[in-house]
Amino acid sequence: MKKKVLAAVLAATMTAAFLAGCGSKPAETNSTETAGTDTASGDAYTIGISQFAEHGSLDNCKEGFLQGLAEAGIKEGENLTVIYENAQADTGTAATISDSFVSKKVDMICAIATPSAMSAYNSCLDTEIPVIYTAVSDPAGAGLAEEDGKSVGNITGTADSLPVKEQLEMIRAMMPEAKKIGILYTTSEANSISTIETYKALAGDFGFEIVDTGINTIADVEMAAKDMAAKVDCMTNLTDNTVVSALQTVLAAANAQGIPVFGSEIEQVKNGCLASMGIDYIALGKQTGAMAAKVLKGEAAAADLQVETCEGANLYVNTAVAENLEFPLDEEYISGAVETFKEITVE
Repeated sequence: MKKKVLAAVLAATMTAAFLAGCGSKPAETNSTETAGTDTASGDAYTIGISQFAEHGSLDNCKEGFLQGLAEAGIKEGENLTVIYENAQADTGTAATISDSFVSKKVDMICAIATPSAMSAYNSCLDTEIPVIYTAVSDPAGAGLAEEDGKSVGNITGTADSLPVKEQLEMIRAMMPEAKKIGILYTTSEANSISTIETYKALAGDFGFEIVDTGINTIADVEMAAKDMAAKVDCMTNLTDNTVVSALQTVLAAANAQGIPVFGSEIEQVKNGCLASMGIDYIALGKQTGAMAAKVLKGEAAAADLQVETCEGANLYVNTAVAENLEFPLDEEYISGAVETFKEITVE
């Protein structure tokens, strides 16, 4: 018998905790279905895209994924139907979405972020529907791949392992006197737990101490962020879906203490983080789309494709944030940035 990643009981427990913390009904899905593909020119495909939360980096993954497919000749409105659902950071909803895709007999599920990938894998265990995931920081830790990157089933995708060493180098260069870095993370996100471990393993090399606080739901963010901001010299974000969804709450707590928050990718810098050494999530999505095209065309089985990782780290800086914090920003970080933002975009 094939093994499900994490127990279903855990998913149900986390969903109950989320709903109790927020005091609201389950998150509604955000669904978009594009139909009307033209089958006259050859094969046509239906893909269900399950995105765990609504924030910039995951949106960029979806955009890049569709671009990657299009570059391989699989285009919406021509030979591709896309059914898009957003779980709004709710694990129970993510499971419902993937189950619905199976019932619709889609040709493939694209899962964006770890919780959606785990749900899709579980839903497709007894089917022939392949799962391609993206924005999963630790596929092996989530039970989606072997330690060597080999598939555990009819599933593969791309990992967004954060360039932690480069991030720490950047923070040290920008804050020579800093000692403590605060990190908020969701205890149920496998990718966040593994990234925290990497931060702790490398922090001493740069003279830092990592102060981390785990949360269960988005309702926990405000209190945790206020408490942490009073204890540390700066904060750095992961690609933790719950925390990123509450980024403005984190920034408000940090701004009240006059400390910077460093992001993990471009969208967080646009939205108010000071700087980031991050990966390009559109590029990651395109890489995933290219893998998906091979599977759809029968050129490779998902089970035979190794997990791929997006390499490299790009520097992004927000000079408006620096000005607001009266943070002395070296000209090197402006001239050396791949992209510099002069205003804060609040989503």
